Formats: sequence, structure tokens, C-alpha cells
Amino acid sequence: MKVLVVAIYVMIFVSFVNISCAQSKIQQFDDRVMLDLAASRTPGQTEVMLFLSRSYKYVDVGVPAGLLIGGIITNDSQMRQNALYIASSTAISYGAMLLIKHITKRRRPFVQNINIVPVYRASSTSFPSGHATSTFSTATALSRAYPKWYVIAPSYLWAGSVAYSRMYLGVHYPTDVTAGAILGTGTALLLQPIKN
Repeated sequence: MKVLVVAIYVMIFVSFVNISCAQSKIQQFDDRVMLDLAASRTPGQTEVMLFLSRSYKYVDVGVPAGLLIGGIITNDSQMRQNALYIASSTAISYGAMLLIKHITKRRRPFVQNINIVPVYRASSTSFPSGHATSTFSTATALSRAYPKWYVIAPSYLWAGSVAYSRMYLGVHYPTDVTAGAILGTGTALLLQPIKN
């Protein structure tokens, strides 16, 4: 738990530095990536990215719910415990993300830089990405519960694709997505004793 607290403080510090230095190297990198992604959008890719971006709620809830139902039907206590671990990890990481968003209040890319045109205008604040946080938490917890390549590879492919979609759609900077992935992964690793 101490590591989670330290990680939260580090992310808050980094975000304050990033926000206060509007033209820092990190901010310039973030802006450049966002402008390049917006310039290369196609209608087909945009539809795929919207689908991926929307999928996070269903998978984040569906995976632990499916495991819980499967564990009840088959009377498998380990499967039920894994469902609790994955659900707890995702919920706690999401709560930590909301707290960090409330403290940092980083503006969305299209608000910070009017040259960045989003596919749609997301509300709330930008740092860290909630989609990246919850998907990487789910992917990490699922991979730790079932450490097989055929679970790990699709889990992280899905989480990475959802995180990338947030940048592609113009609603999160690369640093928002990276911080969310770190927060989600870290939370899942810290809560691993729940599954034992």
C-alpha cells in the first residue's frame, strides 16, 4: 500500500511539473504526437478506435462478473477469489485515478491546444487517463490470476489498444495514457495478495 501512495505522489508531482511548464519538452512532445495522430485519421480507423474506447466498460465489468458466475456455477472458490481480485483492482485503481484527476485538473488536449481537433469532446480532466488506468488494471490482474500466454497477450493487446484509442481520438495526451497504465498496473500488482 505504501508503494501505491508513493506512486500517486510521484504522478501528482510529475503532472504539476508538466502542467506548470506549458512549453516544456514533455508538453511539446505530447502536442506533436496529438497533432500527428489527428492528421492521419481515417473514417475506418476512427470507427475502430471508437469501438475500442467504448469496450472498456464492458470488459472491465464483464471479466470479473463472468469469473464470479463461473465460480458459483462450478463451485470453484479460486475462480471466485480471482473475480474479487480483478474487480477490486479495477475499482481501486479507478478511484485513485479520480482522486488524481481532481487534484491535478490537467486540461484536455483540445482545450490546452486549440490546434488539436478531437473526434469528440470528452468532459472532465485529462490526467491520468481513466480508460488506460482501468484497462491496464484489469489486464494485469487477469494476467496474474491466469498466467498463461493466451490470457496475457490478448489482455495487454486490448488494454494497449484502448489506451492508444484515447490518444487517436484526441482526448488524452501520451503522458496521460502512460500514467494511467502505470497506475492501473501498479494497483493490480499491489493487490495481488487478494487472489491468494
